[in-house]
Amino acid sequence: MFGFGAKRRARQAAGPLSTVEVPPTAGVLSGRIVDGEQRDEPVRHAEFTLSDSLGRTVIEGGLDPYGSFVATVPAGEYRFAVSADGRRPFRSSVAVDEGGHTDLGDLPLDSVQPPMLPAPGDWDVEPAHSSIAFTARHIGLARVHGRFNVFAGAVRIAERMEESALHVVIDAASIDTNVPARDKHLRSPDFLDAARFPTLEFYGDRFAHRGGSHWAVTGALSLHGVTRTVTLETEYLGLGHGMEGETRAACRAVTELHRDDFTVSWQTMLAKGIAVVGPSITIELDIQIVPKAVG
Repeated sequence: MFGFGAKRRARQAAGPLSTVEVPPTAGVLSGRIVDGEQRDEPVRHAEFTLSDSLGRTVIEGGLDPYGSFVATVPAGEYRFAVSADGRRPFRSSVAVDEGGHTDLGDLPLDSVQPPMLPAPGDWDVEPAHSSIAFTARHIGLARVHGRFNVFAGAVRIAERMEESALHVVIDAASIDTNVPARDKHLRSPDFLDAARFPTLEFYGDRFAHRGGSHWAVTGALSLHGVTRTVTLETEYLGLGHGMEGETRAACRAVTELHRDDFTVSWQTMLAKGIAVVGPSITIELDIQIVPKAVG
């Protein structure tokens, strides 16, 4: 567990930052994120967030190639947090004084073990505890949310996770935005044309480890009679047990599809050239899998 104990107070620092022009009511906050074991190694992929006393984000962002950050912020008391995939988060209180420089120094992030992977073998997607949802932009302002209610899938976990495969089939007619008239239009030839193309199908056979619990699953998506390569950015959530003691594994995944890539190009324009439906669709999957039943 990490923490500074009492709030860190600003201290004046000579060097390059002493020449930084700072507004009268602001101060400078800086620090460097390093590996918890190899303190001379920066954690370059970490992200930091600075929040005020009401929990509002004041500033957030990534680090430079040396694992460092520098920010000019209004003087005050803050909560500072750093996170990085595969690492234990760091959180602490910090104070920034007017005209001061709060140097947090080197902040260590310890590595954590990623969740245990599913055992090699055949697994089924369990629809009752899974969902396939989508979000589309409407008239350039709001978002419309929907889901597919009927789908099935299977995963073959290989001895090397990178050689695994995923197959999902979705019933196009099961699209549901909770507005029957809109759903009827989405099933029509203007959009999914569910009568001609009754299913959407994804077959992924390239699993790439992004680090920690994150994976990229790349494969072929067939939609509206067109097949394109798609990558699911996936977070593996680990193993657990259901009510009857059965083993389960879970993950979340997201991807963005461009409608024109699949010739789903229907569009109506409003005044000033604003499209009724946005050009891209965000797909989000929450999936649980269970070992395939034998026999």
